[in-house]
Amino acid sequence: MEAGPSQPRHLLHLNATESAEKRHPTYARRNTIDALLEDGLPYSKKLVGHTSCVNALTFSPDGRWLASAGDDPCVQLWDFNQEELSKPAWTFFGPRANVFTLAFSASGRYLYSGDTRDDIFQYDISHLNSPMGHARDGLNSPSWSDTQHEDSIRAISCHPEQDQLLLSAAEDGCIILHDMREQPQHSRSQCKLQHDAEFTCVQYHPTMTHIFATSDNRGQLCLRDVRMAFGPLSQRSEHGGIVHKYVTTIARQGTPRMANPEVNSLVFDREGRRLAVTMLHHLPTLYSLNDPYPIATFSGKHLPNGELVLPGDRTYSNCCTMKHGSFGGLGSDRDSYYANGSDDFRTYLWKVPEECALLEARSVVEYSDWAKNRRPGELGYASSILGPRYVPVDLSTPLARLTGHESIVNTALIHPYRPYILTAGIERYIRLHSPTSSSPCTEPLELTPKAVRTVETSSPSTREAFLRAMGVMDDPASDDEDGDGGSIALFDHILRQEGNADVFSIHPWEPDPDEESSEQSMDTDDDDSDDEVGGISLY
Repeated sequence: MEAGPSQPRHLLHLNATESAEKRHPTYARRNTIDALLEDGLPYSKKLVGHTSCVNALTFSPDGRWLASAGDDPCVQLWDFNQEELSKPAWTFFGPRANVFTLAFSASGRYLYSGDTRDDIFQYDISHLNSPMGHARDGLNSPSWSDTQHEDSIRAISCHPEQDQLLLSAAEDGCIILHDMREQPQHSRSQCKLQHDAEFTCVQYHPTMTHIFATSDNRGQLCLRDVRMAFGPLSQRSEHGGIVHKYVTTIARQGTPRMANPEVNSLVFDREGRRLAVTMLHHLPTLYSLNDPYPIATFSGKHLPNGELVLPGDRTYSNCCTMKHGSFGGLGSDRDSYYANGSDDFRTYLWKVPEECALLEARSVVEYSDWAKNRRPGELGYASSILGPRYVPVDLSTPLARLTGHESIVNTALIHPYRPYILTAGIERYIRLHSPTSSSPCTEPLELTPKAVRTVETSSPSTREAFLRAMGVMDDPASDDEDGDGGSIALFDHILRQEGNADVFSIHPWEPDPDEESSEQSMDTDDDDSDDEVGGISLY
């Protein structure tokens, strides 16, 4: 079988794996989902309730409530159990600055928000389940708050089983374990983990409750053990409970320097066997939990029909804002899909092959061969300058490219049980995408406009629009019915300035003086068993 233009040779054997998968007992149900998504998710509607950028989206564990927040600042709840999803079911107040993270507790009783004024707020939504819950006064204020952080809150992650525990990460380089049980296990000081870089994300592992993942603005991505990260100093590990590190350092054939991009965000799939991270000035990257090197990257070099994107056409990129992607099943029992927003005003949805197939397709190139530059531009990951390059599979053909936004899409969230994708970003609305024109809680949906707006080149008029958005010039009456003109003009300016930034120039990697010691610290021993990381049993 010969590799065609849309079927790279190193991906051919993935088809054989997929053929074997068809014999799986649950294949029929998954095949139904695949058939439903054959044309992507061409229908959509706007969910309008905010008055400014929407930065954060999250679903309650049961999928009923969608929480949204942004620059308003307020927190909106959308009820997916109602007959017609047309407006927020509830509004919470409390934040006094932009909200960038939301999280529901394990049971769904509590909702947490974190903002750029260092505040964390808890909202008790249990009253919304009662018949008179929506009629009671005074229940849209926080039930608890915390101000221990000293800089912007970047992420909140709730314990997967206990409502009383959550982790927060902030740009002050601190992760805090919040314990609201009547008799907390540790004191406040013992529940803080201090780092020498800004934390960008934290996530509990969905099934191993003593494990959590962290990322920072220097590109470090690792797993930590709660038992070794918090508590009395005498019981903590020297490296903040780190039990496994992932290699995020990138090499490119033909480029002498290496890059270490900032990790914006991270997310586990529902089983906790895969970890997807969003990197600034780079592609979303997929890791298998026990493997230090990535097994795939997500790009958009090909169109969903397999054709190559023409030179000069815009495709997936992340150079300007913090992105948050998500795994999901879109109605299936397994997280076979991954979605992420892009600077090209689209949302990309990929079908993710089995990790064993991706691992088999990944190649390892020794430095001596890499230096010969036989494949200019090829990307690999390495833990040292002279170390081998691990080249992950490039998932270059997305299942769908979702449109409908006029500016950058920062958040793409897949519903936990239904075939919906929710997207949001610079504009003040959320867009719900569906593969069908009607479904529960949505009236007949319209086809999403396919045209994607282009960013104007710099001119006196674009500079004037930017100055108005910054408040430097008076903003005359506008006929912009959505009121997003100022935000769009601002981020158009940022795209013109930063949209083509190269990760090897922006985030050059500076290795430790003792390269050998640094390489050992990456924990890249290929002889590690599949069931252990850092000496601890995972499954």
